This record gives sequence, C-alpha cells and structure tokens, in this order.
Amino acid sequence: MKKEERLKTHVGEKRKKGILVITGTPGVGKTTISRTLAAKLGALHLDIATLVKREQMASGYDKKRQTLIADTDKLAKKVQQTVSKTSETIIVDGHYATDVVPWKQVAKVFVLRCHPVELRRRMEERDFQGSKVKENLAAEILDVCLADAVANVGEDKICEIDTTHQTVDATVDQILSILKGKERCTIGIVDWLGRLEEEGSLDQYLQDF
Repeated sequence: MKKEERLKTHVGEKRKKGILVITGTPGVGKTTISRTLAAKLGALHLDIATLVKREQMASGYDKKRQTLIADTDKLAKKVQQTVSKTSETIIVDGHYATDVVPWKQVAKVFVLRCHPVELRRRMEERDFQGSKVKENLAAEILDVCLADAVANVGEDKICEIDTTHQTVDATVDQILSILKGKERCTIGIVDWLGRLEEEGSLDQYLQDF
C-alpha cells in the first residue's frame, strides 16, 4: 500500500491528520482495540497510561488506588506537539483521553462499554483489587467516561460501542464500519442501572458503592 493511501482519513481525504479517541472504563479493552485499529489504519497509537510512565508525566501517586496521578496539563501539551509533528491519523487511548486532546481536531470519540458482571471478571483477571474494582464498576454503571467525553468534545462526535460479548476484531470492524459511514454513530446504547435492576443484581452493586 502506498504511503499516501495509508494516510487517508476515514472520510477518504489524503494526508489530512485527525484524532480518533478510544476511551472507557479500565477493563473494557481500549488498548488492545486501539493497537489493532492503528495497525489496520496505518495510524499512530498514543497510549496515555504508557505515556505518563515513559515521559514521567505524573503529578503524584495515589496509594489507595495504587496508580500514578497524571499531570493532564503536561499530557495535553505532549499530545498537541505530537499532532503538530505528524500527518498521520492519531489514535489516543485512555479513560481520561478526552481531557488531553485538542477537541477541535478530534474526528470521533469511541466510548467502549461493558456489562458490569463481565467488567468485574476482566478486572479480576488483571489483578485489580478492592476499591479499584468498586470505583471502576461504579464509573461504568454511572456512565462517567461517556459524560466526560460529552463535556469535553461534544455529543456529535461520540459513538458508544458495547464490547461485552464482542471479540477485539469484531469491535475494530464495527469502528471501521462507523468511520466509513456504513453504521450509525450513536450514544445511549446501554443502561446498566436499568439492566442490573432487571437482572435483580442492582442491590449487590449498590452495596459495593
């Protein structure tokens, strides 16, 4: 494939750089999906969590959550510098990615969702424990990443995708289908509060909070 073709954006224009954001609660599959999508698009992948560690862009360490506290001002500058230096499409991956991207250059934001039962299983597989599991489940149930994306970028650019029963390849294919205009980009596709109540398990999660 020629370089000029590889650098086409989802609207088919040559050498027009843009940003695709992949966000969602930890455990929904952001990084794996972003890497696969970047490979298919010939795009540059920026993993925000890795960037914080590699470039030492943390303002501190949260002992309770056992995680670095990102310096979003430094991250925003780094992302903007990267955007200004490349003509490639850039895929920015992270649960607070919409806080650090130049929103006017964002083409689409994909908010990945996952049923809390499956999300808990995935997090436990990754050795998440205690309050970290509870807080992330609460964030997913209460649509925190979606609300942040709407506040930072605007509703028109946001697409939700339910990854609960989908493989990585199926999710990437759905994203590509949306980018090509073959599938609708929409939000409001899940209601975990309502679903958990129907399933009779809402009280269990409320106790965790």
